[in-house]
Amino acid sequence: MKRLLQLLVILLAVAPLRAQELSASATASVLTCGAGDDFYTTFGHTAVRITDSELGIDYVYNYGTFDFNTPNFYWKFMRGKLDYKLARTSYQRFIAEYQYEGRAVFEQQLGMEWGQLQNLFLLLETNLLPEYRYYKYDFFRDNCATRVRDVVYSAWAMDTLLQRRSSPRSYRRLIADNLKGTLEWWRLGIDLLFGLPADHRCDASERMFLPFEMMAEYTKTGTTGIWSGPGLVEETRQLLAEERQPLKPSFPPLVLFALLLTAVALLTWHRRAWPRWADRVLFAIAGLVGLFLVFMWVGTDHYCTQWNLNILWASPLLILIAIRLERSPKWALWFQLACFAVAAVWVLVCGLAPAILMIIFTLALRVAVQLLRPDQSPAVG
Repeated sequence: MKRLLQLLVILLAVAPLRAQELSASATASVLTCGAGDDFYTTFGHTAVRITDSELGIDYVYNYGTFDFNTPNFYWKFMRGKLDYKLARTSYQRFIAEYQYEGRAVFEQQLGMEWGQLQNLFLLLETNLLPEYRYYKYDFFRDNCATRVRDVVYSAWAMDTLLQRRSSPRSYRRLIADNLKGTLEWWRLGIDLLFGLPADHRCDASERMFLPFEMMAEYTKTGTTGIWSGPGLVEETRQLLAEERQPLKPSFPPLVLFALLLTAVALLTWHRRAWPRWADRVLFAIAGLVGLFLVFMWVGTDHYCTQWNLNILWASPLLILIAIRLERSPKWALWFQLACFAVAAVWVLVCGLAPAILMIIFTLALRVAVQLLRPDQSPAVG
């Protein structure tokens, strides 16, 4: 009922701007596109296609566009203030781009009645208006896929179609599954940047922030899927096959940081082989990473970077320890060790990249040395 009322409000508000009425031959479909070579295409893409042979319409509506010429583009992107927008293009132009890039494209034709299809067309055309086409991108809650999900729900105008189901997988786990093997360094970076919101366990609707999760849910019609009414998808077909060269497996960051931990442990065993400047560099880098994570938490509009417990181990307190080393206050060293322990539990429970554990153990080992070493202990450097 709530969604139906929202649709009625929109229809009344845009009555003077009413879109062209579609014919009985019109169809609507969801396009799901495979991953690309750029990071922002790693998880694929989703768009909506409206066709009407009688009116000569074959449009693709794409919520994932932005302007690289925007002033201070990268600064706005980092702060979560970059405007994304809806764009409309011809199907031929859209498919030609993906064919050139060698990316797969799937089409799922929606089983909409004519009135629902007209609602969808009107909503999309309304969203193209300058006052509605722009939105603030949110990786989990408001992206090119969730916008398609929401506009289809609104056009259907029935909340009861969605059957919310719990899932053992969190946002973080869904992302990790998509990056496994080939993009492990990207996964490490994401796990460093994302905070507690990424550990939320997703229901069926929330999983659809990823294009291929949406495609899978649309396929699960009837009582076994998210739709309790008639089948959402009438037909699924592949428009383009994947022709990109598969990515080569990346060198695992776990191996690199495990080797670092082993080297630090061996040098720590031979006390005279570990210079003081190495501790200063190690702690300073971790502390600066912590300051960056604090900025991403409180200085940006990104929902996913809030409440980031990585600052427990990448702590700005480590900058003080880098300066003072063994002359650091005992409470600071003990407090930092406790933070390491809490951070390690979080990494294990929530399934962050295992390489982070190796980093925590490395830092904890050297902080413990500062705590146990007398001020007069000899050191190189």
